[in-house]
Amino acid sequence: MTSSSLRNIAASVHQRILNKSRESARPFNDLLQYYAIERFLYRLSRSSYAGKFILKGALMLMVWEVRAFRSTMDIDMLGKMENRTDAIMAMARDVCLQEVEPDGVVFDPSSIRGQMITEDADYEGVRINFRGSLDTARITIQLDVGFGDIVIPPPELMAYPTILDLPAPQIRGYSKESTIAEKLEAMVRRGIMNSRMKDFWDIRLLSRQFDFDGQTLARAIKETFTARHTVIPSDPVAFTESFILDEAKQSQWEAFLRKNRMTGVQDTFEEAVNGISLFLKPVLDGLVNSKPVPVTWIAPGPWHR
Repeated sequence: MTSSSLRNIAASVHQRILNKSRESARPFNDLLQYYAIERFLYRLSRSSYAGKFILKGALMLMVWEVRAFRSTMDIDMLGKMENRTDAIMAMARDVCLQEVEPDGVVFDPSSIRGQMITEDADYEGVRINFRGSLDTARITIQLDVGFGDIVIPPPELMAYPTILDLPAPQIRGYSKESTIAEKLEAMVRRGIMNSRMKDFWDIRLLSRQFDFDGQTLARAIKETFTARHTVIPSDPVAFTESFILDEAKQSQWEAFLRKNRMTGVQDTFEEAVNGISLFLKPVLDGLVNSKPVPVTWIAPGPWHR
């Protein structure tokens, strides 16, 4: 295909995303970022690395069609290869250069930068940053890759949702149970210093919209805490009254809702955490005290024994 044809495709896609932004009242830059992420994931799914990465994080909320999901500008994945910066950078270069049907996006492999992520992170891993473009628009992608976690139930192949009518990435994705387990572990590890409202938001959303099997959720929590060398508590600090009623935490929650434009959300921080506690404490109690865990969570709750 000629360079002129490729430029025409890029300009056409740019206009279609702009039209969709106007129709949906969503910011153009948000849609552009999601489109670039989607097309990178498509390249990954077509590459020899497809089986070595599992999608996780906020992008999975789109896959699960979660209502009122929060926006994200990054890609989070679990890697099943060497935990080395140079290895992940080499993967990113190959994926950027992967030949696919023209979609208007061009990724720049020469812009790739990588570093280890350890400080204030949920896991040791590798962070990759690189640039791309669509017509005249410039895009920056951040890819965080973690290692060592076990996903319960095992990852399944799924179709990642597309913004336009282009081939969808077919990639393996995280389970809801392990997503919840990892967010719970982060709450426990961070304790009173925790200011990550996105974890409270995500668990609250998942518990209100999806059913869960108690045994499966318990196994996911146990595997995650074991892999991350964290002791499972029966009563996490994040569920205590002193944490819930802390004015700083409540302000952080309100700021999170404003930043993510969650205008229709009615939950106060206290209501959100109490809902999460109702969901998770019976499972934690079973794990810590060797008691039977509840059988089935029927959204939005409570548990059925």
